[in-house]
Amino acid sequence: MNDCVIACQTLRDELLFTMGEAGLEKDVVWIESGLHNTPKKLHARLQETLDIIKGYERVFLVFGTCGNSVLGLKTANFELVMPRVDDCISLLIGSPQKREEIAREDAAYFLTEGWMRGERNLWVEYQYSVKKYGREQADEIARIMYGHYRTLGLLDTSASPVEPLVRSTKVIADTFRLEQKIIPATTAYILELLSGPWPEDRFIVKPPYSELLTTDLILSSALT
Repeated sequence: MNDCVIACQTLRDELLFTMGEAGLEKDVVWIESGLHNTPKKLHARLQETLDIIKGYERVFLVFGTCGNSVLGLKTANFELVMPRVDDCISLLIGSPQKREEIAREDAAYFLTEGWMRGERNLWVEYQYSVKKYGREQADEIARIMYGHYRTLGLLDTSASPVEPLVRSTKVIADTFRLEQKIIPATTAYILELLSGPWPEDRFIVKPPYSELLTTDLILSSALT
């Protein structure tokens, strides 16, 4: 089977690690992580990519539903397979249900090394607010947006050492008054995606010349 992978830059470490460990060789097209802040632009970029790739029988979309940015995507002469998750955090934790459980227990805001390299992450936005409004007002905005979190959850997928992430996010934890906590994560879901099989409760599979509909985006918790 001639496959192609379309993946978010945020997941570069985890995807390359998974492919290397499993000995998988697939063409990869990377999508800018900053587009998540504007779902319409992300949708347009994904559709543009689907429209220009040629010669593949199956395309793996290493994304979550991401604010419904995948809604309405159209396939060409290839099958499309993607995980049934809301975002990359759920993908790396293992399921939306597990992500919700951890988030409730620790009131956690989750981070990965890939997220820290993103063009429009929480810390970049905070620095922008400081520059535009001053630190006092930026801190007030941050309290309104993130004050309900207690923990900065650092995902450890083993794709890269977690210690540099702990060091680089200490200033974020201190600024937002959050406790750093390392959260065990996994690349197993990505391996399932790339290897199959694809049970309905964990994956969305669309045939050639079809469209992703609202009914396709039901998360696994609603199917069980």
